[in-house]
Amino acid sequence: MSNGLPDIPQNMRKVQRRFEQWRSAHTGRLPIPQRLWTAATELAREHGVFHTARALHLEYGKLKRMLGETSSAPKRRVKKAPVSRARRAGPTTPPAFVELFAPGPGSAHECRVELEGPRGRMRIELKGIATAELVALSRSLWDAEA
Repeated sequence: MSNGLPDIPQNMRKVQRRFEQWRSAHTGRLPIPQRLWTAATELAREHGVFHTARALHLEYGKLKRMLGETSSAPKRRVKKAPVSRARRAGPTTPPAFVELFAPGPGSAHECRVELEGPRGRMRIELKGIATAELVALSRSLWDAEA
């Protein structure tokens, strides 16, 4: 049975078929056997947790925990498939937190802050304002109701 993902590696397809056979033979909410979890964690180590969980229809968080539990065990050497440059770099996400440092003594209090969020972009250019005042101002402007 194909799940619409044509780029699934052959070894992942084999484990996917094993999961499908086990699921079709069992009804209800039975725990997945350890042998299937072991196969899934080996695939996750080779292809990544997200892609493995998606292809095998597993809960991402549980697979990641299982991978962490098995990573302390001795690892079997597996020949890794070549990884594309885009996958190696990973998605670029903006930082969720940026720390502001207070200026040193004698430095001019000038700054430019650029914020970007779901509601748009905002640029603030200030002269002669303290960091704490800047934080309070940007929060009041950014969090204000539209």
